[in-house]
Amino acid sequence: MNRLKALRKEKGYTQVKMQMLTGIDQSDYSKIENGKRYFTLEQLKRIAVALDTSMDYLSGLTDERKPYPRRQS
Repeated sequence: MNRLKALRKEKGYTQVKMQMLTGIDQSDYSKIENGKRYFTLEQLKRIAVALDTSMDYLSGLTDERKPYPRRQS
């Protein structure tokens, strides 16, 4: 999960801030970030939105950080 940690630090966010932005408990987020636990699809979506990137980038499927255009709700 090097990309996840690198993006979080780049944004200047702490794991507690990520908890507030995503609703994922800080201890669970830490385990995800350190590769001790896998994220669910819903968690991946929330993290991608919080870090302004794509789910594909976070999961290593692309090197393009830019998020996809989002639908207006």
